[in-house]
Amino acid sequence: MTADTTIIKRAWLTTDVPESRSQAALGRLYRDWLKFRANHLAMAGLIAIVLLFALALAAPLLAPYEPSVQDLANRFAEPSAEHWFGTDEVGRDLLSRLLYGGRITLGIVVAITILVAPAGLVIGTVAGYAGGLPDRVLMRVTDIFLAFPRLILALAFVAALKPGITSAVIAIALTAWPPYARLARAETLTFRNADFISAVYLTGASATRIVLRHIAPLCVSSLIVRVTLDMSGIILTAAGLGFLGMGAQPPLPEWGTMIATTRGQILDAWWVPMIPGLAIFVASLAFNLLGDGLRDVLDPKQR
Repeated sequence: MTADTTIIKRAWLTTDVPESRSQAALGRLYRDWLKFRANHLAMAGLIAIVLLFALALAAPLLAPYEPSVQDLANRFAEPSAEHWFGTDEVGRDLLSRLLYGGRITLGIVVAITILVAPAGLVIGTVAGYAGGLPDRVLMRVTDIFLAFPRLILALAFVAALKPGITSAVIAIALTAWPPYARLARAETLTFRNADFISAVYLTGASATRIVLRHIAPLCVSSLIVRVTLDMSGIILTAAGLGFLGMGAQPPLPEWGTMIATTRGQILDAWWVPMIPGLAIFVASLAFNLLGDGLRDVLDPKQR
């Protein structure tokens, strides 16, 4: 470690007034990272998530076989040196299908997060800052979506569309935004009448600028924590749709679909449905651990 790096870290950790806004932001980021790194469970969750995404992205390089290649003479082969996780009901290599299935399942999670988080943030901040009729209308629509269990509502949307990955992403996104809108609205209500917002308003800033430049950034940290904690639920919902035949369709190697097609062999070939089930469990647990760690760092109420 160089002397300059040591000086920078010492400056970040001291209470001296930062020389610039970027230096202050870097200082907060470094202190948050130190606090997050001290949480061993959160670090384990982060490492597991990074490893899962790396394995999914590198599936074409790591998979020993093509995920759709069948070998009927080698059906339900037990785990061995040739097939590390065994084979399924038509002789397909489970390790290869698990790696490629990670691309589908984790890709669904990323797509839903990109769609849902900004939408919930915008709806919640607009409702909280505008108040009155817009707030009542937006929150009543939110209450309608919250009144139904997510999986049941997603099944209804998929049935109205067409079973498949695209329909599953749209259906889960349509059912996942209300909690984020509620959280953003609650955060906005705490800032709406703050002195600094009044000062910005007196300078002539429009309501759109106030919401986008001053209120929405303050809601992002809480939203990140909620999204991270909710990713495990998104994984389970996507896997549930696949298990019920409404998500990814065979022969695509989605984890929920893999369990559905082999659930009848749970006693005779237990490893076939259990391996994708363990993958779902590990991914869900990792996101929960990461979310708990981020909540300890980013949520002001936890400090």
